[in-house]
Amino acid sequence: MTSEGKVRLDKWLWAARFYKTRSLSSEEIDKGRVRVNGAPAKPARELRPGDVLELRIGHETRTVTVRGLSGVRGPAPVAALLYEETAESQRLRREAAELRRVAPEPALSQPMGRPTKRDRRQIEHLRGGGDWNERWSASIDPRD
Repeated sequence: MTSEGKVRLDKWLWAARFYKTRSLSSEEIDKGRVRVNGAPAKPARELRPGDVLELRIGHETRTVTVRGLSGVRGPAPVAALLYEETAESQRLRREAAELRRVAPEPALSQPMGRPTKRDRRQIEHLRGGGDWNERWSASIDPRD
């Protein structure tokens, strides 16, 4: 941890291991997914101990309080000392994880996208569709 009073936001997020690269943390800040003390921030914003960050990472939202400053990425146990997640944030993340576990997103249960031609033929066959020629209205059939 540094003894200096300020560190850039993008550098701190990288050092605290919220993002893998500093450029990725900068992109997320530019997209508006990081707020400092309730206000939108820029990557060059200087942090101070006590600042409250709201981070949206994937489908999770975290609220953390800055406890220490560092511009150097170190091991995960050291990075965890740089911040403290609020109890409310931890509770909300646990509830959201439980909700995703109990009721997963329906679209995620689909193994692939559109059915192939072969899949469509099998579906048609299972629905009771018979021979391909039976679907034509202008077929020549002596029964007509």
